[in-house]
Amino acid sequence: MIGTIPGPLVVVGATGTVGMRVVEQAMAAGRRTTAVANDAEALDRLRARHGATLTTLYADIRSDAAAADLAARLRTLPGPAPGAVIAAIRGAAGSQRVLDAPADFLRRRLDEDLLPHLAIARHLLPLLATRPRAGYVLVGGPGADHPWSGYGHHSIGASALRMLARVLHEEARTLPVRVQMLAVDSPMRCDANAAHARAQWPDVEAIADHALRLVDGAANADIALVRFPLGAAVRPPGLSDDLDVGPCAPIPRHQEDASALLHRLATSVSAQESRS
Repeated sequence: MIGTIPGPLVVVGATGTVGMRVVEQAMAAGRRTTAVANDAEALDRLRARHGATLTTLYADIRSDAAAADLAARLRTLPGPAPGAVIAAIRGAAGSQRVLDAPADFLRRRLDEDLLPHLAIARHLLPLLATRPRAGYVLVGGPGADHPWSGYGHHSIGASALRMLARVLHEEARTLPVRVQMLAVDSPMRCDANAAHARAQWPDVEAIADHALRLVDGAANADIALVRFPLGAAVRPPGLSDDLDVGPCAPIPRHQEDASALLHRLATSVSAQESRS
């Protein structure tokens, strides 16, 4: 059960797959919630679904100036200052070999996947420091430990983001604000990939619930990097990362083929073992 957080919750990336579930669970628990995203139409739909009790703010965080503007607008909202932030943001991630792409391709990944997290943290952590027991949680996806074929650029960004979370965790001790990362170590199940998702993949509801438990201090309160699901096995190289905090896309055709092949091989081995 999710506890009571000290002050309103801010969800950055609120129109993404994970962000929307965080908003839904927080609102269902009766929490004062502010949803922040760079998709104005999706924010309008979110507001229509939850009503006037949900505050929405449009913000395209690509610089310190944009993050500073967001912090200033949060300060002007009525009621107490925010006491918790969940940042579930990530840019689009297409499949391409790093060696085949210009340097700007990787730079864009860092500009969309890494630097916005730093800009937001720099300006929202001081805001949280005014509240007791404040929590800040970054949500990150898999791919940071091993490079995956065609998605090396994402692995680089994911690895850098995990180190950023560790650095922020240590530096924020002086504020004091509890900074943690929920590192989702496997793809997630969602409606779009339901036909091909594996049973052991965590569903988005479980991810959102654990993010809320972390920001509330109800779980793993002093651990910088919390891997989820606990004990998840590393997937074989060559299978790309399907976790996204933007719209949950179907698994591409080449991934379906690879997954089906692995399943057939595993079934064949099991059958041979049972006959021997």
